[in-house]
Amino acid sequence: MTGIEELLLSRIRDVADYPEPGVMFKDITPLLADPAAFTALTDALAAIAASTGATKVVGLEARGFILGAPVAVRAGLGFIPVRKAGKLPGATLSQAYDLEYGSAEIEVHAEDLSADDRILIVDDVLATGGTAEASIELIRRAGAEVAGLAVLMELGFLSGRARLEPALQGAPLEALLVV
Repeated sequence: MTGIEELLLSRIRDVADYPEPGVMFKDITPLLADPAAFTALTDALAAIAASTGATKVVGLEARGFILGAPVAVRAGLGFIPVRKAGKLPGATLSQAYDLEYGSAEIEVHAEDLSADDRILIVDDVLATGGTAEASIELIRRAGAEVAGLAVLMELGFLSGRARLEPALQGAPLEALLVV
């Protein structure tokens, strides 16, 4: 395990039976509260942005906003929020996707993306990959290229990577931690 992995893991708190019995929730708020750990995380994700040749960062609601915005600033890139349906003013593109029980929809301001853009998608956790897969489709429908996906933590036992690799079409999927 590397030094950054140890630092990040040491600042992630396990919360048993949240949000429902049998779930072990990975709480990143202690990491965000620690300036050294948050800076290390931001620097690592900004390095991924640079290595992918990204021109903009997309953050997925809501914790992807917390991580993606400082990554964009650190990397000298623009930041684009991908929000739940109905949260953005003006004209949007939307993408529906299935959840374990039901469905959801995300949106982006299409005018914020262009054919010249290479987008790094940033989020806190890769679980089953449904939201990330929908964001990949949304970005492509807006005319931009997906440069990659970067997450703080991948929940390996949920197989989100296997779901996303075909959708990424060769773009990298980088997880700083796999649990």
